[in-house]
Amino acid sequence: KRVLNEEYDVIYADPSRRHQSKGKVFFLDDCEPNIPANLSGILANCKTFLLKTSPMLDISSGMHELTNVSEIHIVGVDNEVKELLWLFKEDFAENPLIHAVNLSKGKVDKFSFEWGNRGRPEYGLPQKFLYEPNAAILKSGAFDLISEIFQVKKLHNNTHLYTNDSLIDFPGRRFGIDEVIPYSKAQIKKALTFKKANISIRNFPESVEKLRQKWKIQDGGERYLFFVTNMEGEKVMLICSKA
Repeated sequence: KRVLNEEYDVIYADPSRRHQSKGKVFFLDDCEPNIPANLSGILANCKTFLLKTSPMLDISSGMHELTNVSEIHIVGVDNEVKELLWLFKEDFAENPLIHAVNLSKGKVDKFSFEWGNRGRPEYGLPQKFLYEPNAAILKSGAFDLISEIFQVKKLHNNTHLYTNDSLIDFPGRRFGIDEVIPYSKAQIKKALTFKKANISIRNFPESVEKLRQKWKIQDGGERYLFFVTNMEGEKVMLICSKA
């Protein structure tokens, strides 16, 4: 039913994420105002409703709590998710469009897809190039769809890095793979002829901090080390450089 005296073209809400007893909260029904409880009344008073939520909100959880979602905009700045914007239409009952956008140094990377389109991934061992999706895409959960759309192979179902033999335009970071080293003490020690590198882990049992201490690697430099699990379940270290 109508909860306001007038109808508006657009209503915008940015609910408070502080709760009197729970402190900082992320679930929508813990925020003030409680949007899920009042959504139908809001939509009865406007043509379009725009909701801003915490970037920490799980999109699947939000979709479970909300109805009439026509679009979700995941906004990243310099590879860090800053905003989740939800667009609602009163009579909308289809799967919403997801727009994963990353803004950096005058460049805009945008990847859009329909919610529920999971895609069909291919898997492969590391080839010449390595691709790391930007944070907005990772937030969207389009891990398999990225493989299908850009025709790159996933290293493992839970290792959200991709590979191929030809350098392509890609919404994220691109690297050349210089070496693939099995994760054994002797081979890692032999390969680490340098003292400084940028370290990332994907589907790997050790933390970045532990790896730095274990192998005595300082942060920085032009080398990038990815400690990952490949499609065969093997732990490997990828020595990479920016492409």
